[in-house]
Parts: sequence; C-alpha cells; structure tokens
Amino acid sequence: MDKNSFFWMIVEGKLPPPCAVTLGTEFAVVDGERGTIEVKFEGKPEFLNPAGHVQGGFLAAMLDDTMGPALIATLDAGQFAPTLNLNVQFHRPAKVGPLKGIGRVVLRGKEICQLSAELFQNDKIVATATATAIIRNM
Repeated sequence: MDKNSFFWMIVEGKLPPPCAVTLGTEFAVVDGERGTIEVKFEGKPEFLNPAGHVQGGFLAAMLDDTMGPALIATLDAGQFAPTLNLNVQFHRPAKVGPLKGIGRVVLRGKEICQLSAELFQNDKIVATATATAIIRNM
C-alpha cells in the first residue's frame, strides 16, 4: 500500500474519476492493509429501467467500483488493476436512493487477484459479484 498512489488522491478528492461521480461514489471505510472497503453510492432516477428499478448495468458498475478500489488501495504508486472478468448475481430490485457496497480482496497474487463484493440497500442484499483483476504498471 502506497499512500502516494492515485487511489489515495481519489479518496482525498484530488482526482475524482467521472464514472465515480456519475455513480455518486463516496468512500466510507478503506483498509488498504487488509484489502477491504465500504463504498456508498446513489441510485439516481436516471438509472431506472422501465419497471422503475435501478438498471442492472449500474448495479454491476457499482460492484466493480467496490471491488476494484479494494484492490487498488493495496497497490504501489504507478500501478493499476483492470478487471479481467466480472460475474454479477442480482438478488432483488434496487430503488432510487442510497446503496452500500462492501468489497474485499479474496486472493492477491503477484499479478492475478480474486475479488468479491456485496451491494446493499436498506440493509438488504441487492446484488453480489466476484471478479478477477490483473496488476499492471501504468
């Protein structure tokens, strides 16, 4: 973990990625030593599908933006970890309003890493995901 990495600049508000702004991302708890994170998101009216639920692609993006930062918080300056594979399971519809993602690094190899996350709304699980990411130098 390197506090000079771009992830920590994002957390400090110095480098907000547009995708995180769109999702209403706010980092609540980050433990770079353990590779765990809690992220707050905002389900916005413009995310709704015709049935009035947050469209699954936005939920998948929230899960990806939970797991990725859990790993990125552990990296050195000049490193990044793009997602190679993302598997999402939807459990119940999400509505407009706050959502909470909890993510963790399950296995951190030299390059290949396994990640997992859950997304909650009103303390009920909305969706879960697993992912594979690869550590690369930028």
